[in-house]
Amino acid sequence: MKDGIILAGNMIVDVTYPIERYPGESELTTVMGRARRSIGGLVCNVITDLAKMDSELPLQAIGMVGNDAEGDLMLEELGKMPNINLDQVRQTGDSSITIVMNSMENKKRTFFQYRGNNSYFDESCIDWEKLQGDILHVGYILLLDALDQEDAEYGTKMARLLKHAQDHGLRTSIDVVTETGNRFQKLVPPALKYTNYCVINESEAQQVTGVLLRDDQDRLYPENMPEALKTMKAMGIADWAVIHCPEGGFGLDENYNYVEMPSLKLPADYIKGSVGAGDAFCAGILYGAEKHHCLADAIRLGICAAAASLSDQSATAGLRPVEEVLKLAERYS
Repeated sequence: MKDGIILAGNMIVDVTYPIERYPGESELTTVMGRARRSIGGLVCNVITDLAKMDSELPLQAIGMVGNDAEGDLMLEELGKMPNINLDQVRQTGDSSITIVMNSMENKKRTFFQYRGNNSYFDESCIDWEKLQGDILHVGYILLLDALDQEDAEYGTKMARLLKHAQDHGLRTSIDVVTETGNRFQKLVPPALKYTNYCVINESEAQQVTGVLLRDDQDRLYPENMPEALKTMKAMGIADWAVIHCPEGGFGLDENYNYVEMPSLKLPADYIKGSVGAGDAFCAGILYGAEKHHCLADAIRLGICAAAASLSDQSATAGLRPVEEVLKLAERYS
């Protein structure tokens, strides 16, 4: 098996609007500037972050983009990075688009998602014999309709895909999308049985495990993180269970060693947007796993990568080489 990281699943164009604040229903808010179009989704964000952090790291994208301007934009942007292999990206139908409302008041974002051809992405889009890497990161669960379908043997089509990936000698990794509703308990646990690395935020972890991590008053319960991580590991995660949130990163490694690390202390005027911070954190974890770092070092890189992402309104423009990303810990520790 060759070294490298394979990113599969959602390929999206984000149309981001900076708004004064998010309004209530029937209320008006002010758009503070022109909309910004940028590539997004798990594949585009994480693979771009990884390519910027290490231009020598072999990377491969697997997904679907549209026969439209958005599809052309994704292929054009990813094609600028020579270490990204696009041979298994199919161009067909309509691209998936997310309208992102980025509040200048509290830096929170709200998403309006059009699935497009991402709805049809499934295992048939993967040529197992032509994969170039040893880690397969797939997602987002709950945003890939075909893979979220029920499977009689494995629970979901996503779980089946992950099992087949492990059968092909790959280490597997998953991410999910934040969503209200009750689909987490049905769709996520089957996938965790065939997952080596799981990197999700505190809201998603709370819905998966039932362990209280953040309440309705936005209070975080870091003391409950070990219980949530142990619950995730008990669902089948083979190696690293990781939870990220604005306050920091938390994880259990393959030997159940617990890691807790605070986020960097960034100046108020540093943060321009948070649309890609979670994917940047995930890129740091995947890079650490690929380079066989310990979980603590991987979480440190994830925190620094997320901080780099926060410096720009778009999802990936703030990323830079690993050495520069890690220097942020010295500057803002």
